[in-house]
Amino acid sequence: MPTFIGFNTQGQFKKFTLVDTELIKRDLLNAFNIRQGQLPGRPEYGTSLWDNLFENITDELVNSINREVQRVAGGDPRLQVISSYVYAQDNGMLIELEIQYAPSSDAERLAIFFDQLTRSASYV
Repeated sequence: MPTFIGFNTQGQFKKFTLVDTELIKRDLLNAFNIRQGQLPGRPEYGTSLWDNLFENITDELVNSINREVQRVAGGDPRLQVISSYVYAQDNGMLIELEIQYAPSSDAERLAIFFDQLTRSASYV
């Protein structure tokens, strides 16, 4: 029996229910797609990473991005970020995360691309 059950319509055609790790990954991606302060009633939800897309990648910026990733992921008690790496790409920024799911010891590596053209984050 699944531990977490949720609802998703993005990229889904018939089956709208997500469970466990798929739901956690969808919720994390949703948080990365919302600019901080855009969700009514929850000004701390979302991310400020979109402000860094046009900046030159420096050590200070990478540290700032890693802190922001930890902050966003820290809002979800179901996961913990083990490590994160930032790479500049042609049309955006790639962040590789190693996350661990809370009720278990399962870990997974995720790559999230922040596309400056579409202004959206997606898994690659």
